[in-house]
Amino acid sequence: MASAPASLLPDLNPEAITASGKDAEKLNLPALQSKMKSDPEGYEMELHLIYNQFKSSMELFQQQAAMSFTSVSGIAADPTVAKDLGDRALFLAHVTPFYSKHLAQFPRELAQFLRSSARTLPSGLRVHVTQALILLINRKMVDIVDILELFMELQTLGDRTLRTLAFSHIIHNIRRMNQKHKNDPKNRGLQNILFSMLQQEDETKAKRSLITLCDLHRRKVWFDDRTANAICTACFHTSPRIMIATLSFLLDYEKIEDDDNSDDSGSEDEQATQQPQIVLSKEVVYKAKHKGTSSSKKKKQAKLQRAIRSMKKQQRMSSEKNNSSYYSPLNHLKDAQGFAEKLFSRLQTTNERFEVKMMMLKVIARTVGLHRLILLNLYPYFQKYVQSHQRDVTSLLAAAVQACHDMVPPDAVEPLFKQIVNQFVHDRSRSEAISVGLNVVREICLRMPLLMTEDLLQDLVLYRKSHEKAVSSAARSLLTLFREVCPSLLVKKDRGRPADPKARPKAYGEVKVASNVPGFELLKDDNTESEADTDDGFTSSSDIDDDVGPSEVEVAGHSGSSDDGDDDDNDDQDIDDQGTTSEDDSMQEENKDSEDDDANFSPDNTDVISDDDESGKADGHDPAASSGPLSIASETFRTDSGGERGYKAGKRKFSDFNEQLNAASQSLRALKKLAGAREGSTSETNDGILSNEDFQRIKELQAKKEASIALAQHGFKIPSTDQLSAKRVDAAKLEANIRKKMTKEERLALIRAGREERGKYQARTAIKQKKTGGLSNRQKEHKKAMPLAAKRAKVSRSRQEKKRKQQRSGKQFRGRKAWK
Repeated sequence: MASAPASLLPDLNPEAITASGKDAEKLNLPALQSKMKSDPEGYEMELHLIYNQFKSSMELFQQQAAMSFTSVSGIAADPTVAKDLGDRALFLAHVTPFYSKHLAQFPRELAQFLRSSARTLPSGLRVHVTQALILLINRKMVDIVDILELFMELQTLGDRTLRTLAFSHIIHNIRRMNQKHKNDPKNRGLQNILFSMLQQEDETKAKRSLITLCDLHRRKVWFDDRTANAICTACFHTSPRIMIATLSFLLDYEKIEDDDNSDDSGSEDEQATQQPQIVLSKEVVYKAKHKGTSSSKKKKQAKLQRAIRSMKKQQRMSSEKNNSSYYSPLNHLKDAQGFAEKLFSRLQTTNERFEVKMMMLKVIARTVGLHRLILLNLYPYFQKYVQSHQRDVTSLLAAAVQACHDMVPPDAVEPLFKQIVNQFVHDRSRSEAISVGLNVVREICLRMPLLMTEDLLQDLVLYRKSHEKAVSSAARSLLTLFREVCPSLLVKKDRGRPADPKARPKAYGEVKVASNVPGFELLKDDNTESEADTDDGFTSSSDIDDDVGPSEVEVAGHSGSSDDGDDDDNDDQDIDDQGTTSEDDSMQEENKDSEDDDANFSPDNTDVISDDDESGKADGHDPAASSGPLSIASETFRTDSGGERGYKAGKRKFSDFNEQLNAASQSLRALKKLAGAREGSTSETNDGILSNEDFQRIKELQAKKEASIALAQHGFKIPSTDQLSAKRVDAAKLEANIRKKMTKEERLALIRAGREERGKYQARTAIKQKKTGGLSNRQKEHKKAMPLAAKRAKVSRSRQEKKRKQQRSGKQFRGRKAWK
């Protein structure tokens, strides 16, 4: 059978093809391909010839594959035959769109050829035939749904080149199919094929299906619940390798960065995020630059800059989180509680190595924290591994923190919490263990503050006086947390200046239900402050005449009590004579009569005045204090306008007149303020609808409030429950500020790095000898000629020193000589 192909094949040499009598010259396949595309009808004979050659050689390969023929002398042993077959397959794939009727069965025959004999074909021929099939798929001559299973099987043959080619084509084809819009019917058919392969017992097929699904999910092509649940279900595959691959994908999903963002559709739109602006009060900025001494200004400016930097960082992180379309597959779980319980039961019964158990434990903890599940048996399981000498204990503690949330009963977590404190935070423990323990305690109390007791907190806070930076910083961070969460647990000297001294953590199961629009109180307070600011300006007499009518002035004068009027009359008695006093008394009687007559003059205004009196009393201001001057103003007004009553007013002091005028203007402003507040309240209660401008103003006021709180708290802000659930606890942050012991190679590298800028060691004398500059001042002094007087003084001093030495030496007893 090995010799049969040579006699059956017509002539596989591309040079032997003639141009059907149009030209005598011989053509190769690329030249013939271009001529057939330009003139399809003129080259039908050549097409039939090449097609027959392809089919005859393909049948021989299929027969050999069916008989499992592996002889060295077979057709597959001849590389030229395999190359000619691959070239003809590519040639026919290129010209198929121009000969759709003649080559209608060619795509199906090519796919069937790969299905039947792909394992026995040479590697080069498999790649050529696969490329021809990919070309037909790109020309839309073959549907990807019909060919996907074949391409997945080609990836299991062990051919690296073929595996890469088939995998990349599947990914790019599905991405291109969903580029403009999601093609749900096709997606569902393709997903069903991959999901069924993922559930098969064959480990190779399940692995290739899992890799394809994970890559499409990571590229956000299949970013739906079906794909995410299928990936998570692979954690329960019978093959341990599939389970480990799924766990590693779920754990490392947040660390994956898209390297091909340029290929992603709409990536520019996703990356175009607007940074929110920082809103700070003008008063704080003004005080930081204008008020106080130079040193206090520097402190205020530094505090302001710290708050701005922390707010920018928080807003940048929140904007990246909100604007990015990232979601872990664990977010899309339909039955998160069942998934966690099933995986935890497998963890308890598995015999895998410690690393695999840790991966399963991390996924369970991540699911519990993300969906706020209740899995009470998980926390006693953590207690088995909470030891300071345990391997990867920091990652284990990070998983334990992730599994804590406010929906878990504190009694279930309390044994684990106490064990962490007892095992890590004590006097005989190392500083690294103490700092890790304090950081873990802080993170757990951030999620469940009810676990902390007063005595325990006071003991832990004392570690802030430690000389180790890691321990002291961890203790200070715990102190800062409870200054905001529950200051009453701290000693009075440790409370500082909390934003809310009466703050306390919520009880277990306590929920705050909003009864109004969030931030509506800020809007009401802002309206009140704006009205007060407008009324603080100077009110002229013309403004009073325009804004306040005569009836209001009269009622204001009559509504006040006569206490101040009596006091004024008593003061006037010391100045005026007896006749003037009697006139004042008669005038007061007439005023009382007029008050009785005009009591029912304007009932609306009297209601306003009564409200004003109540508000004045509530503010600690007696409304009677302003009634006296207003009564004088009202009586004068009536005398000038009506002329019905006339009287001679008593003499007043100039200072008293100024005080009365100021009191009158204040009372008028209070009247205007109350009238405006009543109008605003009636309009709000009538419709009860806030406009878009009101909501925008509420957002601005909330941003201002957050800015002021951040400024008071030095940028520290307690995240919400949803933020804590979505946040992943990093084990490296639990080891912050810990100086790890360096190896010998690291120490040597550090020493060499410090010696790079320093030159070679030399002695001082050698350095002086190599000096290139002039003489130093000391050397010049040695060479200077001394004056004659200085020389004589030096000689006389030396003589005197010699005489003293001789005198001292003569008086000393040196002992008896031995030879005498």
